[in-house]
Amino acid sequence: MKKHVREELKQQLKADRQVVIAAFQADGKPEKLLRNLRQSVDGVLERAWAEAALPAGTALVGVGGYGRGELFPYSDVDLLILLEHAPDAPTTEKLEELVQLLWDLGLEIGHSIRTVDECLSESKADITVQTSLLEARLVCGNQALFEQLQQRYAAAMDPQAFFQAKTAEMRQRHAKYEDTAFSLEPNCKESPGGLRDLQVILWVAKAAGLATSWRTLATGGLITLTEARQLMEKERAFKDIRVRLHLHAGRREDRLVFDVQTAIAESLGLHATGSGPHMRRASEFLMQRYYWAAKTVTQLNTLLLQNIEARLFPQDDVAVAINPRFNEVNSLIDISADDTFERYPSAMLEIFVLMTERPALKGMTSRATRALWHARFKIDAAFRHDPVNRALFLRIMKAPVGIIHALRRMNEMSILGRYLPNFRRIVGQMQHDLFHVYTVDQHILMVVRNMRRFTMSEHAHEYPYCSQLMADFSQPWLLYVAALFHDIAKGRGGDHSKLGVADANQFCHDHGMSAEDTELVAFLVENHLCMSQVAQKQDLSDPDVIEAFARVVGDERHLTALYLLTVADIRGTSPKVWNAWKGKLLEDLYKVTLRVLGGEPHSADRELKNRQHEALSTLRLYGLPPDAHLKLWQQLDVAYFLRHDASDIAWQTRSLCDKLDSKLPVVKCRLAPIGEGLQVAVYVPDQPDLFARICSYFDRKNFSILDAKIHTTKNGYALDTFLVTEQNFAKSYRDIISLIEHELGELLLSQAPLPPPGKGRLSRLSRTFPFQPTVDLRPDERGQYYLLSVAANDRTGLLYSIANVLTRYRVNLHTAKIMTLGERVEDVFLVDGPALNNARNQILLETDLLDALKV
Repeated sequence: MKKHVREELKQQLKADRQVVIAAFQADGKPEKLLRNLRQSVDGVLERAWAEAALPAGTALVGVGGYGRGELFPYSDVDLLILLEHAPDAPTTEKLEELVQLLWDLGLEIGHSIRTVDECLSESKADITVQTSLLEARLVCGNQALFEQLQQRYAAAMDPQAFFQAKTAEMRQRHAKYEDTAFSLEPNCKESPGGLRDLQVILWVAKAAGLATSWRTLATGGLITLTEARQLMEKERAFKDIRVRLHLHAGRREDRLVFDVQTAIAESLGLHATGSGPHMRRASEFLMQRYYWAAKTVTQLNTLLLQNIEARLFPQDDVAVAINPRFNEVNSLIDISADDTFERYPSAMLEIFVLMTERPALKGMTSRATRALWHARFKIDAAFRHDPVNRALFLRIMKAPVGIIHALRRMNEMSILGRYLPNFRRIVGQMQHDLFHVYTVDQHILMVVRNMRRFTMSEHAHEYPYCSQLMADFSQPWLLYVAALFHDIAKGRGGDHSKLGVADANQFCHDHGMSAEDTELVAFLVENHLCMSQVAQKQDLSDPDVIEAFARVVGDERHLTALYLLTVADIRGTSPKVWNAWKGKLLEDLYKVTLRVLGGEPHSADRELKNRQHEALSTLRLYGLPPDAHLKLWQQLDVAYFLRHDASDIAWQTRSLCDKLDSKLPVVKCRLAPIGEGLQVAVYVPDQPDLFARICSYFDRKNFSILDAKIHTTKNGYALDTFLVTEQNFAKSYRDIISLIEHELGELLLSQAPLPPPGKGRLSRLSRTFPFQPTVDLRPDERGQYYLLSVAANDRTGLLYSIANVLTRYRVNLHTAKIMTLGERVEDVFLVDGPALNNARNQILLETDLLDALKV
């Protein structure tokens, strides 16, 4: 192609693009933008094709989204160059020149060059190719050849196989996104309830010859006109968001990540309202709209695919009566008449009761689904006050199986939110606390799911102790009710634990629950954060801490219920928040509190003797002399034995009993007994900057410190232990153990100057929602030490930055409780030192710590 023509086409594309985008920014019509961009590219391709002078037996075909007639601002232009027969050398050269030209023009093309036979062969082997050809459109070239492809493709299409392949592909895609449309950073194209789910419907309908658009789906009786309008409305909304994502990012971007949500919301005319704790961000309005739209798409996707499947796989419908209102049809539950829910509104809950009580039922028929979907508006105040409906709802909560499936279906169909209006308020509500990755309603359902798993034998291996406790817990359904209400008051301003108690009490009263059961549910809602805070922030070796917690729970039943809810709650925030260390802290707190509630006083002397006895029993298994421990233990005080497990005491004693007077640093490392991470013990003559020096090493190696115990022996040695973790420990832990023992020992021996702490980098999420750092320094209850509490956005090197400041002020560290909550850390340190006796120094220390926490 001549250079001036090439440049002319390039400028034409650029100018057209600017005009189309400007028009969209003025009128906000995504369909018009998609159509105009496609037409602009069509014109350029036709001109380039003509200039290429390819043989008459060739055609240029648009496939995929471009074939469908849509082109998003930064999407690929998917092209098929269709040949009559295999190309000769001159044709191959021309094809290569054409493809190079299209790239030179700035088009992001995805291209294939095939004959008709090759197209059919590839489509049989690859469902993606088969799908892209389903939307093939002739751009220019030989029309007869294109029609031949269409005819042979249609003849080769197996609608049943295509349906099964596309629905299986959809299930795999949903699993990739954790089967929820309600993640806080959804992909508007691929996530459940997104654009791809809409496309799947049209693909399988078109392959089956049933419809080619939403309107023809309605005229063909697969959906109603109202449902078709809803789908068109949601499709337009998702396309609008996707266009704006592309334009905002300046590249192909389909994820509504936190960074862009506010910008996209404001481009749609949404703005923040309120202030302080009652402020709602513009992004929250956007995302709540998105989730409601995705919820509608999810429901109608299920309905439509059921209808299409019924057309493709006709069966002899044998209706078996369940009761006067419902039948079983091919393992699905169906209504006995089209107006069942209008005549018997209570049947809207009864259908879910029957599905929990009849596990053989695999779901609802499309008729029942559609009728329920349209009847949901009948759930009003009178419905909620009806004793029959209240009894039905409790039957769902008490069901032996299928509870979580019922609750999720009820939420998807807006039944749950209409029956519990306060639950409806938190559907699609975002959480900007840096560690929840689900909306409030999805988090609540995830917690109920986790509770249910404690009752299932197939999940007993996940949390054996929780499963054991749940097996002995009477009325576990009370825990599901508490889980349903524990976060229901989020977003109202104020303490959601306190506000949620009022909701829980009202529910229990309305549903005729006993005073004893109501009290337990209310207790759990009000205190659902208590156990994790005590376990992760307070000193569990302090008898006063345990006694105070025991007074809060009162008895074993309340303790067990709170423990189970706490584990389920933490697990339901994010896959990243839970770890084995948190599990151990909670289990330790449960067991020691249980002993106190059982009448055994939690005295330091008793605990000391128990741990020493258990440690000695372990040491005997290693064949050590009976008195091998004496020399080390004489140098240790009571605090050491109370802060270390018996297994840790035995391991450290065995490692150090013959090295007590070593002038060289002793570093020992092992796999942590909790099953996650490594334990590192350091024994070295004490030095002021030791903790900071060790933290600097772990920081340099990108290890995360989960726990630190700092101890100084009577003969002037530091005996510090750390629990550290890193992603690749499991793959090569032997090499890592050897490396740590050697390198950390060398570092402590070298006495090199401390490196300056790096400021680190905040994660993308933390940059979008920065957390204001806080520092709190106050004496403990005995006035012996100080408690230093720090909260900040997590980042690499944070603990070393804190340690560096403490070193400068000559502050001695005794324990470090490291609590990582997703993107946020809340650490508590037990410290002392002469500098802390001066109020001015305390203020300076807090100021310098705040400065170190900032990025």
